Amino acid sequence: MNPICLYNGTVLTGIAAMENCAVLVEDGMVTDVFSRRRFEQKHFSPDTRIIDVRGAFIAPGFIDTHIHGFGGYGADDGSAESLLEMSRLLAQYGVTAFNPTLYPAEGETLLRNVRSAVSAMGREEGARIMGLHLEGPFISPEKLGVQRPETIRPVDIPFMEQLWEAAGGRIVNMTVAPELKGMRELALFCIKKGIILQAGHTDAKYENMVEGMQAGILHSTHLFNAMSRLDQRNPNAAGAILIHPEMSCEIIADGFHVHPDLFKLLLRDKPMDKIVLITDGLKPTEQETGPLMANGEEMVFHDGIFHRKSDDVIAGSALTIIRGIRNLVSFGFSLEEAVKTASFNPAQVMRYRSKGAIIPGYDADLTVFARNPETEDLRVLLVIAAGLIKKNLFQGTT
Repeated sequence: MNPICLYNGTVLTGIAAMENCAVLVEDGMVTDVFSRRRFEQKHFSPDTRIIDVRGAFIAPGFIDTHIHGFGGYGADDGSAESLLEMSRLLAQYGVTAFNPTLYPAEGETLLRNVRSAVSAMGREEGARIMGLHLEGPFISPEKLGVQRPETIRPVDIPFMEQLWEAAGGRIVNMTVAPELKGMRELALFCIKKGIILQAGHTDAKYENMVEGMQAGILHSTHLFNAMSRLDQRNPNAAGAILIHPEMSCEIIADGFHVHPDLFKLLLRDKPMDKIVLITDGLKPTEQETGPLMANGEEMVFHDGIFHRKSDDVIAGSALTIIRGIRNLVSFGFSLEEAVKTASFNPAQVMRYRSKGAIIPGYDADLTVFARNPETEDLRVLLVIAAGLIKKNLFQGTT
Protein backbone atom coordinates (compact mmCIF):
# COMPACT_ATOMS: atom_id res chain seq x y z
CA MET A 1 0.00 0.00 0.00
CA ASN A 2 1.28 3.46 -0.91
CA PRO A 3 1.98 6.05 1.81
CA ILE A 4 -0.72 8.68 2.43
CA CYS A 5 -0.26 12.13 3.91
CA LEU A 6 -3.24 14.16 5.11
CA TYR A 7 -2.39 17.82 5.68
CA ASN A 8 -3.95 21.20 6.45
CA GLY A 9 -6.28 19.84 9.12
CA THR A 10 -6.98 19.99 12.84
CA VAL A 11 -5.78 16.68 14.26
CA LEU A 12 -7.85 15.35 17.16
CA THR A 13 -5.30 12.83 18.35
CA GLY A 14 -7.57 11.28 20.97
CA ILE A 15 -5.47 13.00 23.61
CA ALA A 16 -5.14 16.59 22.38
CA ALA A 17 -6.12 18.83 19.45
CA MET A 18 -3.43 20.12 17.08
CA GLU A 19 -4.31 22.79 14.52
CA ASN A 20 -2.86 23.08 11.03
CA CYS A 21 -1.17 19.71 11.16
CA ALA A 22 -0.51 16.67 9.02
CA VAL A 23 -0.63 12.90 9.48
CA LEU A 24 1.56 10.44 7.59
CA VAL A 25 0.39 6.87 7.04
CA GLU A 26 2.74 4.10 5.90
CA ASP A 27 2.24 0.32 5.78
CA GLY A 28 -1.09 0.51 7.59
CA MET A 29 0.24 2.52 10.52
CA VAL A 30 0.48 6.14 11.59
CA THR A 31 4.18 6.98 11.29
CA ASP A 32 4.23 10.72 11.98
CA VAL A 33 2.12 13.67 13.09
CA PHE A 34 3.67 17.04 12.31
CA SER A 35 3.11 20.76 11.82
CA ARG A 36 2.41 22.61 8.59
CA ARG A 37 5.93 24.02 8.70
CA ARG A 38 7.45 20.56 8.88
CA PHE A 39 5.09 19.39 6.13
CA GLU A 40 6.44 22.07 3.80
CA GLN A 41 10.01 21.05 4.58
CA LYS A 42 9.44 17.29 4.40
CA HIS A 43 10.57 15.19 1.44
CA PHE A 44 8.02 12.51 0.56
CA SER A 45 8.63 9.41 -1.50
CA PRO A 46 7.32 9.73 -5.08
CA ASP A 47 4.49 7.24 -4.46
CA THR A 48 3.06 9.17 -1.49
CA ARG A 49 -0.55 10.29 -1.96
CA ILE A 50 -0.88 13.79 -0.52
CA ILE A 51 -4.39 14.99 0.36
CA ASP A 52 -5.30 18.52 1.40
CA VAL A 53 -8.21 18.16 3.86
CA ARG A 54 -8.87 21.93 3.68
CA GLY A 55 -9.15 22.68 7.35
CA ALA A 56 -11.28 19.66 8.25
CA PHE A 57 -10.89 17.61 11.43
CA ILE A 58 -8.68 14.52 11.31
CA ALA A 59 -9.85 12.12 14.03
CA PRO A 60 -9.12 8.53 15.02
CA GLY A 61 -11.49 6.15 13.27
CA PHE A 62 -14.71 5.67 15.22
CA ILE A 63 -15.24 2.43 17.16
CA ASP A 64 -18.79 1.17 17.82
CA THR A 65 -18.74 -1.52 20.50
CA HIS A 66 -22.52 -2.04 20.59
CA ILE A 67 -24.29 -2.27 17.23
CA HIS A 68 -26.83 -4.85 16.03
CA GLY A 69 -27.08 -3.93 12.38
CA PHE A 70 -26.87 -1.27 9.71
CA GLY A 71 -28.30 -0.54 6.28
CA GLY A 72 -30.65 -3.53 6.33
CA TYR A 73 -27.94 -6.00 7.40
CA GLY A 74 -27.81 -7.57 10.85
CA ALA A 75 -25.33 -9.29 13.12
CA ASP A 76 -27.99 -11.94 13.84
CA ASP A 77 -28.77 -12.76 10.21
CA GLY A 78 -26.75 -15.96 10.45
CA SER A 79 -24.81 -14.84 7.40
CA ALA A 80 -21.18 -13.78 7.17
CA GLU A 81 -22.09 -11.82 4.05
CA SER A 82 -24.48 -9.68 6.09
CA LEU A 83 -21.70 -8.69 8.47
CA LEU A 84 -19.38 -7.97 5.57
CA GLU A 85 -21.97 -5.58 4.14
CA MET A 86 -22.26 -3.93 7.57
CA SER A 87 -18.48 -3.50 7.53
CA ARG A 88 -18.51 -1.87 4.10
CA LEU A 89 -21.38 0.50 4.89
CA LEU A 90 -20.17 1.52 8.34
CA ALA A 91 -16.88 2.70 6.90
CA GLN A 92 -18.80 5.25 4.82
CA TYR A 93 -19.98 6.78 8.10
CA GLY A 94 -16.54 7.01 9.68
CA VAL A 95 -16.58 3.74 11.65
CA THR A 96 -13.33 1.82 11.25
CA ALA A 97 -13.87 -0.89 13.90
CA PHE A 98 -16.94 -2.45 15.53
CA ASN A 99 -18.17 -5.25 17.74
CA PRO A 100 -21.21 -6.91 16.12
CA THR A 101 -23.75 -7.32 18.90
CA LEU A 102 -25.78 -10.52 19.05
CA TYR A 103 -29.17 -10.79 20.72
CA PRO A 104 -29.88 -13.79 22.93
CA ALA A 105 -31.34 -16.71 21.00
CA GLU A 106 -32.24 -20.33 21.63
CA GLY A 107 -29.12 -22.40 22.28
CA GLU A 108 -28.31 -23.85 18.87
CA THR A 109 -29.42 -20.69 17.06
CA LEU A 110 -27.12 -18.51 19.16
CA LEU A 111 -24.20 -20.88 18.63
CA ARG A 112 -24.85 -20.85 14.88
CA ASN A 113 -25.03 -17.04 14.83
CA VAL A 114 -21.76 -16.83 16.75
CA ARG A 115 -19.99 -19.16 14.31
CA SER A 116 -21.37 -17.26 11.33
CA ALA A 117 -20.29 -13.89 12.70
CA VAL A 118 -16.78 -15.09 13.45
CA SER A 119 -16.44 -16.51 9.94
CA ALA A 120 -16.64 -12.95 8.56
CA MET A 121 -13.59 -11.79 10.51
CA GLY A 122 -10.54 -11.19 8.35
CA ARG A 123 -12.59 -10.72 5.19
CA GLU A 124 -13.83 -7.18 5.84
CA GLU A 125 -13.57 -4.50 3.14
CA GLY A 126 -14.55 -1.64 5.43
CA ALA A 127 -14.66 -1.40 9.21
CA ARG A 128 -12.78 -4.15 11.02
CA ILE A 129 -14.75 -6.65 13.12
CA MET A 130 -12.85 -6.62 16.41
CA GLY A 131 -14.82 -9.47 18.01
CA LEU A 132 -18.31 -10.21 19.26
CA HIS A 133 -20.47 -8.50 21.84
CA LEU A 134 -23.04 -10.89 23.35
CA GLU A 135 -25.97 -8.94 24.81
CA GLY A 136 -27.09 -11.86 26.97
CA PRO A 137 -28.29 -14.56 27.40
CA PHE A 138 -27.53 -14.19 31.13
CA ILE A 139 -29.72 -11.15 31.75
CA SER A 140 -32.69 -10.29 33.95
CA PRO A 141 -36.22 -11.28 32.92
CA GLU A 142 -37.34 -8.07 34.65
CA LYS A 143 -35.35 -5.82 32.28
CA LEU A 144 -35.70 -7.46 28.91
CA GLY A 145 -36.34 -4.43 26.74
CA VAL A 146 -37.20 -6.12 23.44
CA GLN A 147 -35.25 -9.29 24.17
CA ARG A 148 -37.51 -12.32 23.89
CA PRO A 149 -38.09 -14.05 27.26
CA GLU A 150 -37.65 -17.55 25.83
CA THR A 151 -34.08 -16.72 24.75
CA ILE A 152 -32.61 -15.80 28.15
CA ARG A 153 -31.40 -18.29 30.73
CA PRO A 154 -29.86 -18.61 34.20
CA VAL A 155 -26.07 -18.55 34.37
CA ASP A 156 -24.86 -21.71 32.64
CA ILE A 157 -21.09 -22.23 32.62
CA PRO A 158 -21.14 -25.26 30.26
CA PHE A 159 -23.14 -23.22 27.74
CA MET A 160 -20.73 -20.30 28.17
CA GLU A 161 -17.91 -22.69 27.35
CA GLN A 162 -19.79 -23.71 24.19
CA LEU A 163 -20.17 -20.05 23.21
CA TRP A 164 -16.47 -19.43 23.75
CA GLU A 165 -15.56 -22.45 21.65
CA ALA A 166 -18.02 -21.52 18.88
CA ALA A 167 -16.48 -18.03 18.77
CA GLY A 168 -12.96 -19.38 18.58
CA GLY A 169 -12.09 -17.16 21.53
CA ARG A 170 -13.35 -14.00 19.80
CA ILE A 171 -15.93 -12.79 22.28
CA VAL A 172 -14.73 -9.33 23.32
CA ASN A 173 -17.54 -8.06 25.55
CA MET A 174 -20.68 -9.47 27.13
CA THR A 175 -23.72 -7.89 28.78
CA VAL A 176 -24.78 -9.64 31.99
CA ALA A 177 -27.06 -9.01 34.99
CA PRO A 178 -24.80 -8.94 38.08
CA GLU A 179 -27.60 -10.09 40.42
CA LEU A 180 -28.04 -13.50 38.80
CA LYS A 181 -27.12 -16.58 40.81
CA GLY A 182 -23.78 -17.99 39.69
CA MET A 183 -22.60 -14.64 38.28
CA ARG A 184 -19.35 -14.65 40.23
CA GLU A 185 -18.38 -17.99 38.71
CA LEU A 186 -19.24 -16.66 35.26
CA ALA A 187 -17.25 -13.49 35.91
CA LEU A 188 -14.18 -15.44 36.91
CA PHE A 189 -14.48 -17.59 33.77
CA CYS A 190 -14.73 -14.47 31.60
CA ILE A 191 -11.82 -12.73 33.31
CA LYS A 192 -9.61 -15.72 32.50
CA LYS A 193 -10.71 -15.51 28.86
CA GLY A 194 -10.21 -11.73 28.63
CA ILE A 195 -13.91 -10.96 28.09
CA ILE A 196 -15.05 -7.46 29.14
CA LEU A 197 -18.18 -7.86 31.28
CA GLN A 198 -20.71 -5.06 31.34
CA ALA A 199 -23.75 -4.70 33.57
CA GLY A 200 -26.94 -4.33 31.58
CA HIS A 201 -30.50 -5.57 31.24
CA THR A 202 -30.28 -5.80 34.99
CA ASP A 203 -32.57 -5.33 37.98
CA ALA A 204 -29.57 -5.21 40.34
CA LYS A 205 -29.68 -3.57 43.73
CA TYR A 206 -26.73 -1.41 44.73
CA GLU A 207 -25.12 -4.22 46.68
CA ASN A 208 -25.39 -6.53 43.65
CA MET A 209 -23.54 -3.95 41.57
CA VAL A 210 -20.78 -3.59 44.17
CA GLU A 211 -20.38 -7.37 44.29
CA GLY A 212 -20.24 -7.38 40.51
CA MET A 213 -17.53 -4.74 40.48
CA GLN A 214 -15.53 -6.80 42.95
CA ALA A 215 -15.80 -9.71 40.50
CA GLY A 216 -14.60 -7.56 37.58
CA ILE A 217 -17.84 -6.24 36.05
CA LEU A 218 -16.54 -2.72 35.46
CA HIS A 219 -18.33 -1.61 32.29
CA SER A 220 -22.06 -1.03 31.72
CA THR A 221 -24.53 -1.31 28.86
CA HIS A 222 -26.54 1.72 27.62
CA LEU A 223 -26.58 3.66 30.90
CA PHE A 224 -30.09 4.47 32.24
CA ASN A 225 -31.76 2.06 29.81
CA ALA A 226 -32.89 -1.48 30.75
CA MET A 227 -31.52 -1.22 34.28
CA SER A 228 -32.81 -0.55 37.80
CA ARG A 229 -33.19 3.19 38.33
CA LEU A 230 -31.64 5.49 40.87
CA ASP A 231 -33.73 5.57 44.05
CA GLN A 232 -33.19 7.56 47.23
CA ARG A 233 -33.25 4.39 49.35
CA ASN A 234 -31.21 2.24 47.02
CA PRO A 235 -28.98 3.67 44.26
CA ASN A 236 -29.51 0.44 42.26
CA ALA A 237 -27.67 -0.10 38.98
CA ALA A 238 -27.86 3.41 37.53
CA GLY A 239 -26.78 4.98 40.80
CA ALA A 240 -23.86 2.59 41.27
CA ILE A 241 -22.51 3.44 37.82
CA LEU A 242 -22.64 7.15 38.59
CA ILE A 243 -21.20 6.79 42.10
CA HIS A 244 -18.18 4.63 41.28
CA PRO A 245 -15.55 6.31 39.07
CA GLU A 246 -14.01 2.96 38.17
CA MET A 247 -17.20 1.98 36.30
CA SER A 248 -17.25 2.92 32.63
CA CYS A 249 -20.52 3.26 30.74
CA GLU A 250 -22.01 3.10 27.30
CA ILE A 251 -24.30 5.96 26.37
CA ILE A 252 -26.75 6.35 23.48
CA ALA A 253 -26.64 10.00 22.44
CA ASP A 254 -29.70 10.21 20.22
CA GLY A 255 -31.60 12.53 22.59
CA PHE A 256 -34.40 9.97 22.98
CA HIS A 257 -32.93 7.08 24.96
CA VAL A 258 -31.43 9.54 27.43
CA HIS A 259 -32.70 13.08 28.08
CA PRO A 260 -30.16 15.66 26.84
CA ASP A 261 -29.91 17.33 30.25
CA LEU A 262 -28.77 14.05 31.85
CA PHE A 263 -25.55 14.42 29.89
CA LYS A 264 -24.74 17.42 32.10
CA LEU A 265 -24.92 15.06 35.08
CA LEU A 266 -22.73 12.59 33.25
CA LEU A 267 -20.14 15.25 32.47
CA ARG A 268 -20.05 16.27 36.10
CA ASP A 269 -20.03 12.84 37.74
CA LYS A 270 -18.15 10.47 35.40
CA PRO A 271 -14.46 10.71 34.47
CA MET A 272 -14.35 11.64 30.78
CA ASP A 273 -12.34 8.55 29.87
CA LYS A 274 -15.10 6.30 31.25
CA ILE A 275 -17.81 7.47 28.82
CA VAL A 276 -18.23 5.39 25.65
CA LEU A 277 -20.51 6.54 22.83
CA ILE A 278 -22.39 3.69 21.18
CA THR A 279 -25.24 3.56 18.69
CA ASP A 280 -27.06 0.36 19.74
CA GLY A 281 -28.07 0.69 16.10
CA LEU A 282 -30.60 -1.75 14.68
CA LYS A 283 -30.60 -3.49 11.33
CA PRO A 284 -32.89 -0.90 9.65
CA THR A 285 -30.59 2.05 10.51
CA GLU A 286 -30.00 4.02 7.29
CA GLN A 287 -31.91 1.32 5.39
CA GLU A 288 -33.30 2.70 2.14
CA THR A 289 -35.97 0.17 1.16
CA GLY A 290 -37.80 -2.90 2.44
CA PRO A 291 -39.49 -3.88 5.70
CA LEU A 292 -37.96 -2.69 8.97
CA MET A 293 -36.93 -5.86 10.82
CA ALA A 294 -34.78 -6.47 13.91
CA ASN A 295 -34.38 -9.50 16.15
CA GLY A 296 -36.91 -11.34 13.99
CA GLU A 297 -39.66 -8.77 14.62
CA GLU A 298 -41.12 -5.91 12.61
CA MET A 299 -40.19 -2.40 13.67
CA VAL A 300 -41.74 1.02 13.15
CA PHE A 301 -39.83 4.27 13.23
CA HIS A 302 -41.22 7.30 15.02
CA ASP A 303 -40.05 9.95 17.50
CA GLY A 304 -36.50 9.40 16.24
CA ILE A 305 -36.15 5.75 17.32
CA PHE A 306 -37.27 2.25 16.39
CA HIS A 307 -40.21 0.70 18.24
CA ARG A 308 -41.44 -2.88 18.14
CA LYS A 309 -44.57 -2.79 16.01
CA SER A 310 -46.52 -5.27 18.15
CA ASP A 311 -46.48 -3.22 21.37
CA ASP A 312 -44.58 0.03 20.61
CA VAL A 313 -41.79 -0.81 23.08
CA ILE A 314 -38.57 1.06 22.30
CA ALA A 315 -36.37 -1.41 20.42
CA GLY A 316 -33.20 0.54 19.67
CA SER A 317 -31.69 3.55 18.03
CA ALA A 318 -31.30 4.78 14.48
CA LEU A 319 -28.16 6.65 15.48
CA THR A 320 -24.89 6.86 13.60
CA ILE A 321 -21.67 7.63 15.45
CA ILE A 322 -21.09 10.88 13.58
CA ARG A 323 -24.58 12.10 14.56
CA GLY A 324 -23.93 10.96 18.12
CA ILE A 325 -20.79 13.10 18.23
CA ARG A 326 -22.73 16.08 16.92
CA ASN A 327 -25.42 15.50 19.55
CA LEU A 328 -22.90 15.25 22.38
CA VAL A 329 -21.54 18.65 21.38
CA SER A 330 -25.06 20.09 21.52
CA PHE A 331 -25.49 18.47 24.97
CA GLY A 332 -22.43 20.27 26.38
CA PHE A 333 -19.38 18.20 25.41
CA SER A 334 -16.50 19.84 23.58
CA LEU A 335 -15.83 18.41 20.13
CA GLU A 336 -12.58 16.90 21.39
CA GLU A 337 -14.43 15.19 24.27
CA ALA A 338 -17.18 13.91 21.98
CA VAL A 339 -14.67 12.41 19.54
CA LYS A 340 -12.80 10.83 22.44
CA THR A 341 -15.96 8.97 23.54
CA ALA A 342 -16.15 7.42 20.07
CA SER A 343 -12.50 6.51 19.60
CA PHE A 344 -9.95 6.62 22.42
CA ASN A 345 -12.38 5.63 25.19
CA PRO A 346 -13.86 2.49 23.58
CA ALA A 347 -10.36 1.42 22.56
CA GLN A 348 -9.17 1.74 26.14
CA VAL A 349 -12.19 0.00 27.68
CA MET A 350 -11.98 -2.87 25.19
CA ARG A 351 -8.17 -3.02 25.48
CA TYR A 352 -7.53 -2.31 21.81
CA ARG A 353 -4.01 -1.07 22.42
CA SER A 354 -3.20 0.16 18.89
CA LYS A 355 -6.49 1.88 18.12
CA GLY A 356 -8.38 4.99 19.14
CA ALA A 357 -5.59 7.55 18.84
CA ILE A 358 -3.46 9.23 16.19
CA ILE A 359 -0.03 8.43 17.52
CA PRO A 360 2.99 7.00 15.66
CA GLY A 361 2.86 3.23 15.91
CA TYR A 362 -0.95 3.07 16.08
CA ASP A 363 -3.14 1.55 13.39
CA ALA A 364 -3.91 3.91 10.51
CA ASP A 365 -7.64 4.19 11.19
CA LEU A 366 -8.64 7.78 10.46
CA THR A 367 -11.87 9.68 9.91
CA VAL A 368 -11.87 13.17 8.41
CA PHE A 369 -14.98 15.25 8.92
CA ALA A 370 -16.11 18.86 8.68
CA ARG A 371 -18.69 20.99 10.44
CA ASN A 372 -21.39 22.84 8.53
CA PRO A 373 -21.07 26.36 9.98
CA GLU A 374 -24.77 27.07 9.49
CA THR A 375 -26.33 23.90 10.89
CA GLU A 376 -23.49 22.54 13.07
CA ASP A 377 -24.03 19.15 11.39
CA LEU A 378 -20.93 17.02 10.85
CA ARG A 379 -20.13 15.36 7.53
CA VAL A 380 -17.68 12.50 6.99
CA LEU A 381 -15.40 13.35 4.07
CA LEU A 382 -12.63 10.76 4.11
CA VAL A 383 -12.07 7.45 5.85
CA ILE A 384 -8.90 5.37 6.10
CA ALA A 385 -9.12 1.91 7.66
CA ALA A 386 -5.98 -0.18 8.16
CA GLY A 387 -4.08 2.24 5.93
CA LEU A 388 -6.48 1.99 2.97
CA ILE A 389 -8.81 4.73 1.77
CA LYS A 390 -12.45 3.63 2.06
CA LYS A 391 -14.07 6.97 1.28
CA ASN A 392 -12.70 10.19 -0.23
CA LEU A 393 -14.82 13.20 -1.13
CA PHE A 394 -11.84 15.48 -1.70
CA GLN A 395 -10.99 16.42 -5.27
CA GLY A 396 -7.73 17.59 -6.80
CA THR A 397 -5.45 15.60 -4.51
CA THR A 398 -2.07 14.32 -5.66
